[in-house]
Amino acid sequence: MNWADVWDAMFGGLPYYGEVLALVSNSVWAGAVLGLVGGLIGVFVIQRDMAFAVHGISELSFAGAAAALLVGADVVTGSILGSLAAAALIGWLGARARERNSIVGVLMSFGLGLGILFLSLYDGRSANRFSLLTGQIVSVQSGELGWLIGISAFVLIALVLIWRPLRFDSLDPQAAAARGVPTTTVSLGFMLLLGLAVAVAVHIIGALLVMALLVTPAAAAMRVASGPIAVPALSALFGFVAAVGGILLAVMGTLPVSPYITTLSFVIYLICRIVGARRDRVVRAGRTAQPALTTPR
Repeated sequence: MNWADVWDAMFGGLPYYGEVLALVSNSVWAGAVLGLVGGLIGVFVIQRDMAFAVHGISELSFAGAAAALLVGADVVTGSILGSLAAAALIGWLGARARERNSIVGVLMSFGLGLGILFLSLYDGRSANRFSLLTGQIVSVQSGELGWLIGISAFVLIALVLIWRPLRFDSLDPQAAAARGVPTTTVSLGFMLLLGLAVAVAVHIIGALLVMALLVTPAAAAMRVASGPIAVPALSALFGFVAAVGGILLAVMGTLPVSPYITTLSFVIYLICRIVGARRDRVVRAGRTAQPALTTPR
């Protein structure tokens, strides 16, 4: 291994940092919005035990984007259609967790195989094919930026509007149904919002690594917080830091943006896990150190 080549790949563009950063400003804006939205929606992904579903949706989103790339259509539209189709199928057919996991497994392999087929038939620039799988720092063009931010804003607004019934359904679906919450409608609506969020994530971090922004920040936040406001706020902050920080670091080299985002996201999770474990030990130690209450004679 030539360490000089590794250094150049990671930091070779540092002397031109300002110029390159200006060229990828669209990706920075899109990443910032995606980090916030991904962190918020990720809380419900964890609560509803749907991390595997995120990966399944991303594969069909990748297939839709690859199909659009092959026929010369808009890639964002193709990825959205693929994501929504997968989200609707999972939400409709996978009412129970066991059924959902099997459906996700079927869709994931089908979508990945279909996407690889479309990319194999595509004879354009190889960078376009690579970016759909692992992300590319210059993949967000000016025409796509408005779409990506608009979709993210729609997901955020819709998520806020259904926040209370969605949270109730996520924590206790039986009680929510008994209290009159339209759980089927809420679940399907959440799946469609998740599909839109995944479609945006594919253009920033690639289809293979979307969980770094839609699952890991929420998992990290839940290690150090437990309140209904603290967890979403921390999750959104962690997603923002991972997305924007990863893009800013990727500007210094020639590597894809995904390794930087995934590494930052994992480091945040690792730190939160360590902090949470230490806090739990302190709490347990404090409980055992308390003297037993005795009745005076």
